[in-house]
Amino acid sequence: MTTTTLHPGRDGAGVVQRTVLPGGLRVVTETMPTVRSVAVGMWVGIGSRDEAPEHTGATHFLEHLLFKGTPTRGALEISAAIEGIGGEINAFTAKEYTCYYARVLDDDLPLAIDVLADVVTSSLITPEDVESERGVILEEIAMHDDDPSDAVHEHFSAELYGDTPVGRPILGSEETINALSRDRIAEYYQRYYLPPHTVVSVCGNVSHERVVELVAAAYQRAGALGGSGQPVPPRLSGPGAGPRSGVRVVDRPTEQANLVLGTTGLSRTDDRRFALGVLNAALGGGMSSRLFQEIREKRGLAYSAYSFTSQYADTGQFGVYVGCLPGKIDDVLKICREELARVAAESISAEEIERGKGQMRGGLVLGLEDTGSRMSRIGKSELVYDTLMPVDEILSRIEAVTPEEVASIAREILSQPMTLAVIGPYGDKDFTQFVA
Repeated sequence: MTTTTLHPGRDGAGVVQRTVLPGGLRVVTETMPTVRSVAVGMWVGIGSRDEAPEHTGATHFLEHLLFKGTPTRGALEISAAIEGIGGEINAFTAKEYTCYYARVLDDDLPLAIDVLADVVTSSLITPEDVESERGVILEEIAMHDDDPSDAVHEHFSAELYGDTPVGRPILGSEETINALSRDRIAEYYQRYYLPPHTVVSVCGNVSHERVVELVAAAYQRAGALGGSGQPVPPRLSGPGAGPRSGVRVVDRPTEQANLVLGTTGLSRTDDRRFALGVLNAALGGGMSSRLFQEIREKRGLAYSAYSFTSQYADTGQFGVYVGCLPGKIDDVLKICREELARVAAESISAEEIERGKGQMRGGLVLGLEDTGSRMSRIGKSELVYDTLMPVDEILSRIEAVTPEEVASIAREILSQPMTLAVIGPYGDKDFTQFVA
């Protein structure tokens, strides 16, 4: 068992420590002695893009099934144990990881760790639970499809990456969920929900030594601690070819059209991500951003307009989302293409760059004001990055971004072929002019 200090903190607060337990289970903590809450996350380094075709949808299916019962607790006992002390327990699935988490009072940390460890290591995955949750997940897919502002992002990813794991929806589809058997889900669980693929992150009024002791005891009770070796990341399937020029139109009788126009971006470890972040904030990150001003404030063409970036291990996305009346979509797309082309050719102004930096700095610091967000930062960092970059260093990297770097990344990203996804009442309308 080895323990290292990843960040020394200041005046006893913000100390981040890491211990690797036998079998490769990693435990990271951050101390916040002035709070009375504790956030606990158990991160498994497996996401929807790591699924083989026969397991499509299994990662998110497991997120549901793990709360259904273990040898020592039923579904009600799992939720009641945490809610009965005023805490919260939940989970989420992403493309490259899954997280099970709880937030409780500091005195209740032992219970939170015990419940989460029980859920993650000892799920029964009974045939009856698989069938009942299959129906729940199909309802979730239908609900998601009924929200075009969410669904358009998935259609954009599917068109951008094609039929590859990173392009498929996290939830799976009605077809893949119906095809998943109990044995295939259990096989997936047994293959990946192992200590070498797992990070336990805890933030709040805690002692690192005490957290390690509690985690080790909980995993020992489950018979899941032991062995040797370093964590081995699960397979990550490549996204396929480079940026694609494509259009996907989903014809629906909606009152509002929803669109995403974009292209591939940067991977999460690309040093240029800070420059892209500044560009993104200035271009579509808020009410003062260029796209919001041009589309909504000056012309009143839409209620919602923003740009976004997403980063994965080996690729990324940059896109623009707009929700507008169906009859205004041509005008909106024309403005989007003109502004993206203008920024690719001329970059953005010094004033916009400074405003973008300010948004990034403020968003980072204000987003780390609670135990849950800090727990997520250290857990995800341990899982997907080589090192934990201190907040002060991130702020320095943002401040160090130069106009030349912004101009360079704008040319590279915004000059690529564009992909467009649209949901609205358009029949066979041709949108290819907007991606040509």
